[in-house]
Amino acid sequence: MAQSAVPVREILKATPLFAALDEAELSALAARSGIRSYSRGETLFAEGEPCAGLYIVVSGRVRIFKTSMNGREHVLAVEGPGASVAELPVFDGGKYPASGSAAEDTEALFVSRADLRAICLEHPEVSLKMLQVVGGRLRRLVGIIEELSFTTVRHRLIAWLLRASRTGGKATERGVTFSLSANHQELASQIGTVRELVSRNLARLQAQSFIEMNGREITILDREALESELSAPL
Repeated sequence: MAQSAVPVREILKATPLFAALDEAELSALAARSGIRSYSRGETLFAEGEPCAGLYIVVSGRVRIFKTSMNGREHVLAVEGPGASVAELPVFDGGKYPASGSAAEDTEALFVSRADLRAICLEHPEVSLKMLQVVGGRLRRLVGIIEELSFTTVRHRLIAWLLRASRTGGKATERGVTFSLSANHQELASQIGTVRELVSRNLARLQAQSFIEMNGREITILDREALESELSAPL
């Protein structure tokens, strides 16, 4: 794949993590950083490996996931352009706590751990920005734990569908329509279940006239009914 035409310095400058750096510092960091290209499914970093640094997504999408002993995956997040990933081990010096792979053809800017630590020592603002990002991820992980511990597959699927409709939906006469960004296997990985249960629950929601499916296109027909299920006691 062709590499981004955007200069590395401009990518760093547009990233909130590095907003506190002046032009000379951005240029110095850019000289030590580089854009890497990944094909769909290719690994950026693997769980358990020593942390080499963090990545900023330039184009495409990166899946962050954990793998169980039996090989089952759970997707923690899918990050798009502008997002930084793998910040946590930069601070504690530990290994990557999860794996990252390209969900599609992807370009990512790599910044080494040594360079980041040097910047953080000189610019506390950068550390604070990184802590904000890490804090946001921690809140999201707590939400994932709560969902997996206290809700059913149907509940998690409905919550996912409603979130997808809010972020990428288009209003039509029949309801809000959006395209599935993941196949049933990928969706199962994101909500902590297996493909068969995703397919079965989608079919049930359609049979109840809560949603309508046309290939990978989904229309929310009865949002009120779906939201009522989320608020009902389990």
